[in-house]
Amino acid sequence: MAEAGPEAPPTESAIGVLQAIADPVRWAVLDRLSAGCECVCTLQEAVDVAPNLLSYHLKVLRAAGLVTAARRGRWVDYSLAPDAPARMRAALPGATALAPAPTPTKRDAATAAAAPSSCGR
Repeated sequence: MAEAGPEAPPTESAIGVLQAIADPVRWAVLDRLSAGCECVCTLQEAVDVAPNLLSYHLKVLRAAGLVTAARRGRWVDYSLAPDAPARMRAALPGATALAPAPTPTKRDAATAAAAPSSCGR
């Protein structure tokens, strides 16, 4: 898979993002994290794959720069990278020209207000 770092050409970066999100397991993880930060143990309960396979998929998402991880004792909390939604939209040819950025909903505001700012850390 192409490295999706800042030095990668835009096309390679976009392809790396698309390759990372193309897997159904990784898509399910991103869907869960779109609601907020989650502990790896909660992700394991929600995504029906072996722990070592979940670890691999999280590694791919981290390498693509789409999720961040923070250690909390023996647990690891995952969340979407702040720029992940914009990078996913930008990776789709023509998507940014066709669709405006989503506007926050009442659910987004309620989730943000109810969620701890540090994801339990």
